[in-house]
Amino acid sequence: MGRVTTKIAETVQDVPTPAGDARVHWYLAPDARLVLALGHGAGGGVEARDLRALAADLPLTGVSVALVEQPWRVAGKRVAPAPRALDEAWRALWPALAAPGLPVVAGGRSAGARVACRTAAELGAAGVLALSFPLHPPGKPEKSRADELAGAGLPTLVVQGARDPFGRPEEFPPGTEPVAVPHADHGFAVPKKADVTQDEALGVITYAVRTWLKSI
Repeated sequence: MGRVTTKIAETVQDVPTPAGDARVHWYLAPDARLVLALGHGAGGGVEARDLRALAADLPLTGVSVALVEQPWRVAGKRVAPAPRALDEAWRALWPALAAPGLPVVAGGRSAGARVACRTAAELGAAGVLALSFPLHPPGKPEKSRADELAGAGLPTLVVQGARDPFGRPEEFPPGTEPVAVPHADHGFAVPKKADVTQDEALGVITYAVRTWLKSI
């Protein structure tokens, strides 16, 4: 008999911010104990493979997932605004994320991870999940953003592709021990010739996040 899976229904909520409406895609856990809020990167939206994998997996473990579309993406724009504008929108939509009355872990991938790190402490987040944190621009390790990551001041999990040009796991400073996803790039894509499949790579991510959230 094949494996039986449960598909979690999606609920969409538009939330006004000073930059326009943001959109929250909720994947609610039947008996939720916390909320994981995830923002997307500057080059894509909530359809990213890692965000979708977590939205499908975590509600079955008591974690409601909120995938957050920034206003610029909702408006159909192709270029993300400056970090300050991203942070402002995130702060404005935070009350909607906290509305269920549960602890909220702030997170995201790439630029979304940076937003979470910069704002989590002031917003009262329970922790930070940084997926594909852009430690530096490709080829420019001297322009480190490690201070943003360290500045979160909260329990933080970093999950990083082993061949991410924005920062490989071994490039992170002492005290940060990223979970390495074998052969994965910045989007957690793995080559077809790799000794792990794409599904196995995503499994590394979901297992690491699921395990870490048990401590929150």
